[in-house]
Amino acid sequence: MKDNFSGQASDYSKFRPHYPKEMIDYIVSFAQNKNHALDVATGNGQVAVQLSAHFHAVYATDISENQLLHAPQILNVIYKKLSAEHTDFGDNEFDLITVAQAIHWFDFDLFYNEIRRILKPDGIFAVLGYGLFSTNDDSDKILLDFYNNIVGPFWDSERRYLDEMYETIPFPFEEIPAKKFANHFTWTFDQLVGYLETWSATEHYKAHHNQNPIDLIREDLQKSWEKSEKKVSFPMLLRIGKLKA
Repeated sequence: MKDNFSGQASDYSKFRPHYPKEMIDYIVSFAQNKNHALDVATGNGQVAVQLSAHFHAVYATDISENQLLHAPQILNVIYKKLSAEHTDFGDNEFDLITVAQAIHWFDFDLFYNEIRRILKPDGIFAVLGYGLFSTNDDSDKILLDFYNNIVGPFWDSERRYLDEMYETIPFPFEEIPAKKFANHFTWTFDQLVGYLETWSATEHYKAHHNQNPIDLIREDLQKSWEKSEKKVSFPMLLRIGKLKA
């Protein structure tokens, strides 16, 4: 599993969008029991914190110690520095396992072997995430050029799974048809730029060119943003499954 986000942990915590409560509630509704949940590659603990309202105990793992340091401390959330593919949990331990905006970085075979080991026979496995956001027409033109052309060559190859809305990831589970969700925000310009700063391709561009690529679009983007309604919409990605009989 790659670690592209340790260096951005503070910004990641501040600017990455949260998941809609109705989406988390929907996922939780499939879990027959509410004892133990696990959020894999939890980052700053967004999903783990939301799950804590439903489960007796929530475990949240990540390979980035810096990310975990920026996660909220909740009484029934236990953070552990562990890789997704190799954990120290017991067999058949979890009623629900989630992985949000991260599965595309994993070794699928190793990860799924671990899920089969630690998920209870009647447990639920959920992959969630979000695709490329959209906003007003003028800003979208600038942002799509930024995404595809300016930082486009600097996306890791795994990014394609998000562009393909997680429909092409291996998913060796008995799949449960899932509802569609979207997430909507009103952002200041600073929030918009802050989010772009968390993109791994933005970081890769900086490292390669010793220049912030956002500076190439900042002036035009701000002009288009300030005359817009500043609305942002994310398509949410969701696949839910259970172990095959």
